[in-house]
Amino acid sequence: MPTLRLKSDGPCRAATQSPEMSKVLVVEDNVANMKLATFLLQSVGHTVLAARDAEAGLTVARDEQPDLILMDIQLPGMDGLAATVQLKKDDATRDIPVIALTALAMKGDEERIRAAGCDGYIAKPMRYKEFLASIAAQLTHSRA
Repeated sequence: MPTLRLKSDGPCRAATQSPEMSKVLVVEDNVANMKLATFLLQSVGHTVLAARDAEAGLTVARDEQPDLILMDIQLPGMDGLAATVQLKKDDATRDIPVIALTALAMKGDEERIRAAGCDGYIAKPMRYKEFLASIAAQLTHSRA
């Protein structure tokens, strides 16, 4: 079962149905996690944009206007939650859905992630079927 939790309980297609291929920005400092996310997203036809830190992620998001942002929470310098707050305050990026990629699974972490403006989260370590299903569900939901 996907770990992604959407803000709305509105109608969505099943996560297993393939949405239109999208441009996805992955903000991740861990090389192995970046390679895995990129491989999985490209394997189903998505275009992947990459950033190794929050500052670069903010720039790429503004310049490229991706359909979805996968944001690591624990980044060097500015963390992913602070970057998400900035994205959601910016007229140019506020409507781009952000999914947190996090190993944080303690009580209260989901509330902090949501309060920063994230539209969902995927727990690490990533399981490929759940990862792809979560991405498909968010893309379908944001297009509805």
